[in-house]
Amino acid sequence: MDPRHYSAEFENDRVRVLRVTYGSREKSFMHGHPATVAVFLMENRTRFTFPDGRTEERNWKSGQSMFIPAEEHLPENLTDKPIELVLVELKS
Repeated sequence: MDPRHYSAEFENDRVRVLRVTYGSREKSFMHGHPATVAVFLMENRTRFTFPDGRTEERNWKSGQSMFIPAEEHLPENLTDKPIELVLVELKS
């Protein structure tokens, strides 16, 4: 876990809840998550780079939530505004 951008809010044997924050134009390093439910607290636009070099831009609105399958990625905030979301990682 990238401690600069991720902090654990809660964890038990079934889920781990992470608070995710990125500043303007910040990016992380390549890392992975199991299947998650994301709740976006702010509107944002992010680029994800995947281990095979492929990239994908994703956009979310404030209050939106969605299921994200397990993946490895390197996220990058493409905006001049901070990003904040809550990730609920599902443990198998």
